[in-house]
Amino acid sequence: MSSSTRTGLGRVLVFVYGLFALAATARALVQLATQASKAPVAYSLSLFSGVVYILATWALATEHRRFALATICVELSGVLVIGTLSHPSDIDRASVWSDYGSGYGFVPLVLPLVGLWWLRRLARQR
Repeated sequence: MSSSTRTGLGRVLVFVYGLFALAATARALVQLATQASKAPVAYSLSLFSGVVYILATWALATEHRRFALATICVELSGVLVIGTLSHPSDIDRASVWSDYGSGYGFVPLVLPLVGLWWLRRLARQR
């Protein structure tokens, strides 16, 4: 088994992080540019999550494991805190992490768990 993000499941993980980095950042930028006054906090949180996904993608792709661990922990904390504090009635003001990422099929909740599992797996192989 490879202990790298350059092949196999590691490459898939980097791809999914990159996809979420693009999706979250693009969505937040469009929302902030077109309707910032409607929900500036939620849209800013979405932009923050996009930046976290960008940093996590870079850290995983370049195998900066400690930085990847830090960004993934920030991501998981954000999903858990925002998910706990958000309500289903906030749908018109939802961020990427609202309701534990339900607007994205709960992938924002599952992705950091997979990322942490992957980093632990890599650490065990060393």
